[in-house]
Amino acid sequence: MAGDRPPARPRQVIGESWARLLGAGIDPDRGADLHLLEAADLQSRRHGSGLDTVLDGLTRGLDSVVADGDNILVVADADGHVLWRSGAPRVLQRADRLGFVEGACWGESAVGTNAIGTALESGRAVQVFSAEHFVRTHHTWTCAGAPIRNPRTGAVLGVVDVSGPAATIHPTTLALVDTVARLAESQLRDHHRHVLDQLRAVAAPIMARSGGPTIAVDVDGWVAAVDEIAPRSRLTLPHGLGPGRSWVHTLGECDVEPLPGGWLLRMVSDPGDGPATTIDLRTGSDGTMTVLVGGAGGRWTHRASPRHAEILSHLAAHPAGVSAAQLSQHLFGTAARTVTVRAEISRLRKRLGGLLVANPYRFADGVQVCDTSALPGGVHPGMSVELH
Repeated sequence: MAGDRPPARPRQVIGESWARLLGAGIDPDRGADLHLLEAADLQSRRHGSGLDTVLDGLTRGLDSVVADGDNILVVADADGHVLWRSGAPRVLQRADRLGFVEGACWGESAVGTNAIGTALESGRAVQVFSAEHFVRTHHTWTCAGAPIRNPRTGAVLGVVDVSGPAATIHPTTLALVDTVARLAESQLRDHHRHVLDQLRAVAAPIMARSGGPTIAVDVDGWVAAVDEIAPRSRLTLPHGLGPGRSWVHTLGECDVEPLPGGWLLRMVSDPGDGPATTIDLRTGSDGTMTVLVGGAGGRWTHRASPRHAEILSHLAAHPAGVSAAQLSQHLFGTAARTVTVRAEISRLRKRLGGLLVANPYRFADGVQVCDTSALPGGVHPGMSVELH
């Protein structure tokens, strides 16, 4: 009406972000209150993110845009928490003033439209220029972020982001960040192939002895080895799969035995309970523990650290299970270190897989456990003693 040009509409990805934030009641003048993760929780998230194996590659790939000292490199997890950041001291100090620090959450619900949170919401690479940020204090910055997906499951593991003063970020930065994210996914695929190779090496001698149709898979159902079964790349595993007998899609009834990082599935045609999985816990004089896992097809071993040996012995002594707080009390004399406990259990489960279950922490149903370090003097390794 007055002859003035109407204000430019925001790009679609930005407009959708603003709409989400207006609906959530986020204040553009201040954002949300900053809450940092505790140090132990940050370490646990770093370990559990799956991104630690590609951190060096991300850093090398984006060194050209960070080395000049004007920009900051950030890696965040799937919830938007900043896990790692790097850059010159002067740009890190500017980031500090925005709360762009390790342990802070940069999801949209916490700080408004930004490359990390909006990439997580949209599922694609995003560049956010200056005033496109929803919170006004961020208008002096421009950022480019791209999601990194788990090639095993397709789920987003986190985001790699380059941020800096608006004048220092070039429009082509987004293409570089997205390319580096795709290279990280390729590195994760290579790592997964290596894990499958390790699983195949453990499974092969067991499968050779067992006879009959068998298949070795990782915890996500990716196939490492088959015997007398048509080759395939992946199985759909039932939720909550554990040792014992289970029905598996396309295979039918199977006897399930744990492998380090996966499962051995043996097709069966006869009814019954199936063979039991047994675990012998044998603690040495140095405090380390040898975990011997046995089933119908044979045995494999895992060497546990003194800390993990203590956890396994405590679980063996409490077959009904213990909470994270109870395990923390036993290990550290305080119930407050539950984050550390969860991180240790996560590391154990990467090796022992479905032998351990949660809520509460315990050995899986159908697993027979013998802790020889806790047995009376007249009992020795190899004797048949069941704790539950």
